Amino acid sequence: MTSKFRRYEILLPLRFNDGMEVPDEYIGETLLELRTRFSAASTETQVIKGQWEHAGSVYSDELIRAFVDVPDDADARVFFQQFKETLKMRFKQIDIWLVSYAIDIV
Repeated sequence: MTSKFRRYEILLPLRFNDGMEVPDEYIGETLLELRTRFSAASTETQVIKGQWEHAGSVYSDELIRAFVDVPDDADARVFFQQFKETLKMRFKQIDIWLVSYAIDIV
């Protein structure tokens, strides 16, 4: 029997694009929203470092990964599409990397 679940992963910035540190409360608020909506949320504390270009500028990121496993349905997809926009405003980002993929919970 296979399960129809999807994992959503979000790379949350530890610094704003201007280099200032993101307050810990922003991460906490994000995880609380996910846990409240889906009854669980997880993070990895390892810092992910990346670089990317936008409009001729190079940005350096320090990020952590938050993830949640949810039923693979349209309601969850709509939630995460809207949540991404909320996160872009909260973290003052040009974009937030949010991916999803099908998983099989054994």
